[in-house]
Amino acid sequence: MFKNLINGEWVGASRTSRNINPSDTRDLVGEYAQADAEQARQAIAAAARAQPAWGLSTPQQRFDILDAAGAEILARKAELGDLLAREEGKTLPEAVGEVVRAGNIFKFFAGEALRASGDVLASVRPGVGVEVTREPVGVVGLITPWNFPIAIPAWKIAPALAFGNAVVLKPADLVPGSAWAIADILHRAGLPAGVFNLVMGRGSEVGQVLLDDALVDAISFTGSVATGQRIAAACVKRMAKFQLEMGGKNPMVVLDDADLGVAVNAAVNSGFFSTGQRCTASSRVIVTEGIHDRFVAAMAERMKALKVDDARKAGTDIGPVVDDKQLAQDLEYIGIGKSEGARLVAGGEAVERNADGAPGHYLRPALFADTTKDMRINREEIFGPVVSVLRARDYEEALALANDTPFGLAAGIATTSLKHATHFKRHSQAGMVMVNLPTAGVDYHVPFGGRKGSSFGPREQGRYAAEFYTTVKTAYTQA
Repeated sequence: MFKNLINGEWVGASRTSRNINPSDTRDLVGEYAQADAEQARQAIAAAARAQPAWGLSTPQQRFDILDAAGAEILARKAELGDLLAREEGKTLPEAVGEVVRAGNIFKFFAGEALRASGDVLASVRPGVGVEVTREPVGVVGLITPWNFPIAIPAWKIAPALAFGNAVVLKPADLVPGSAWAIADILHRAGLPAGVFNLVMGRGSEVGQVLLDDALVDAISFTGSVATGQRIAAACVKRMAKFQLEMGGKNPMVVLDDADLGVAVNAAVNSGFFSTGQRCTASSRVIVTEGIHDRFVAAMAERMKALKVDDARKAGTDIGPVVDDKQLAQDLEYIGIGKSEGARLVAGGEAVERNADGAPGHYLRPALFADTTKDMRINREEIFGPVVSVLRARDYEEALALANDTPFGLAAGIATTSLKHATHFKRHSQAGMVMVNLPTAGVDYHVPFGGRKGSSFGPREQGRYAAEFYTTVKTAYTQA
């Protein structure tokens, strides 16, 4: 049994969860301890005791620990990538890439610990000096999702620790293995007891304790809109700081002047890779009339070459859906699309066994055409390999359709027009905009986040992470 980390000790539990490989449901990745509410409270109390000293630790101490953690993650990228692919189902190259990203994130924030800065200003009053500095928020609760089981915990844990906070991490129930590996690495890197705590368990139990405990000063959450709204309400009630990354219904616009190959590759990557299980996935492709039919035909042809198989097998393009519930949801939405009158151009069939005969949660990517903006498949986040194509008269209508969504995380455009690319970057109502690139896939050293119903609070990643994980102090001194 893989145990929880509480106050520097590995602690068992009376309950365990089975981590199952979605590529082969006969394969047990491991059994992981399920913390209860009392253990969650113990972890929070330990973090509260440890945080003051950690907050006053030297930047060199924080750098050394985070840099060592990042170095070990990078050195073990093949091993950790295999674990990630095995427990979550994204292809091995994608999984290894995610591990590399996590290692780089730890190394980046190791540097940020040394780069902490402030301002020294002259007061408007004679003889008075002003200093503006940043201090840690305190105890931070982190609630992370299953679709990026090592990268998202990394981009929350690393800045929290770099800026002197203590952490209690609750990872998603479906993917405890990658989170446990990070906990083990940080523990051995020399973190003082209580500074980082891992509590694997049910959101209704462990997550609720994080929301309700007065010792938790801030919550950073990535997950569904409904859960994010509950977290916001709980944090407002007791005036805790919170940061939310939630859903997306990201558009990709393809204009008549686009390079067809570039547009198809960007749309296939955005919509289908990682089995479409990315909050930045582009599930709506808005195509102008002059290129529409050629684009749909080229997409359908490209999809024929996509290999759906075991995530860890060489040559696999698309692995399984993460579990049976997500597969059922994907199939339900495919049925909804058909019932709404959309034309299923390609794919959309469940596959019970892979090429080797192993049972898994497989789904052939689905492409819909002849869709309208009011269809549920164009309004609601499916979180699977399902892409809808909408026809637009011209750029102006395509932009309007792109912005016609309650979400605003990412948006893309395929065009060779500098005029339209520049206009789209300015007028797209999204937090991240890509030109002739997939909407999924972002750098680790720049801000991540969206607008409208996709995000709330300061951005994640890069230097902007300091806005959430620190608080500003202004000090005055009479000379």
